[in-house]
Amino acid sequence: MSEKELTRLEVVKRVRRKSLRQREAAELLSISVRQVKRLCKAFAASGAEGLISQRRGRVSNNRLPAETITKARELLRTRYPDFGPTLATEKLAIDGLLLSTETVRQLQIAEGLWRAKTLHRPVIHQLRERRTRIGELVQIDGSPHDWFEGRAPKCTLLVFVDDATSRLMYLQFVAAETTFNYFDGVQSYIENFGKPLAFYSDKFGVFRVNIPNALSGTGLTQFGRALKELDIQLICAHSPQAKGRVERANQTLQDRLTKELRLLGISSIAAANAYLPQFIAAYNERFAVPPRCAQTAHRPLAKGEHLERILSLCERRTLSKNLTLSYNHVIYQIKTKRAAYTMRKAHVEVREQRNGTITIEYKERPLEYSLYCEQEQQQAKVVEAKLLQPAAARAAARPKQKRGPVPMTHPWRRFDFTENSMLARERRGELCILRK
Repeated sequence: MSEKELTRLEVVKRVRRKSLRQREAAELLSISVRQVKRLCKAFAASGAEGLISQRRGRVSNNRLPAETITKARELLRTRYPDFGPTLATEKLAIDGLLLSTETVRQLQIAEGLWRAKTLHRPVIHQLRERRTRIGELVQIDGSPHDWFEGRAPKCTLLVFVDDATSRLMYLQFVAAETTFNYFDGVQSYIENFGKPLAFYSDKFGVFRVNIPNALSGTGLTQFGRALKELDIQLICAHSPQAKGRVERANQTLQDRLTKELRLLGISSIAAANAYLPQFIAAYNERFAVPPRCAQTAHRPLAKGEHLERILSLCERRTLSKNLTLSYNHVIYQIKTKRAAYTMRKAHVEVREQRNGTITIEYKERPLEYSLYCEQEQQQAKVVEAKLLQPAAARAAARPKQKRGPVPMTHPWRRFDFTENSMLARERRGELCILRK
């Protein structure tokens, strides 16, 4: 008998001896009075054996059919071998097998497909509450990963997550985290939702100038300068845990999105970007939470804010006496109908679009210009690491010049190095040799 049945036996004996009332026995056993009466009748008829459960040794009525278990195990081995229990449960439901997550976990353990994670000592971080409105704070990050599992080159996924709702606001596969790729993400976000109050990022060089005590520059990166013009605050997190929502979203995406791309047979960045809107809708339906405040914090663009102009590379230059300036090793000549002396030493802005289009502005008005000449490459120019290897390979591939023996007609061959010849030359003043 189990401990529960032994406890019932002791209580039933006390009821039979009239030392305990049936109502008090029901309270002790947390059952009804009618059940106490049934237990007393079973004890009177069969003794202690009457209190043993009749279901012991029998198959449960809720046991899954053997065909269902066999089919689930086959699918877990063939189609979902590296899926987690939760994701595997969702995929099995699509295949018509409605199982609980714990059942799938036990099947994976039996098949050797799942191992319990080791519990690490928890690290306590300061709790930060969610923002109340959508668009009040948007966490952004890039997630480099082998998204196509070798079917295509590795790339980076740009992720924008709303802090108030954990919604995916923007996803895009790109080759690398560059300023122009983040410009495209901000432009797409603003066109779809409006301007958020703030972006929350890490200390990557696109967002923050990481050179301490820089002697030149404005202290802002191109991305920071563009957000300042758009009146959007940029906050850089001190640690990954501070922007935990986008970090956890990256982990979920590296697990779920990678497997979805595998199941659909997607093996290119273009096809993956075409599939992302469908994935975002399913992800937000599964993981997003409602905001505490129904009002949105997004703002429309102001009248004078032009996204294409603001989301471009911008550098300040000072015009020379000849109304020329240098940008990216090219000298530009300004054309103006005004007197030349009025534009000397004027501060202008050079803006470069993604397609290489150059616009020179003076007091936010474009100036006409022409290409004067291209400058020579600077000495000790900084070269990216990925360009060093091809340069070294070209240098190694050059044929080496082999020097042959000195011909007999060479002047060096006709020179006499004997002692008598040297002394004679010294007397004639042809040689200045210090002799010891």
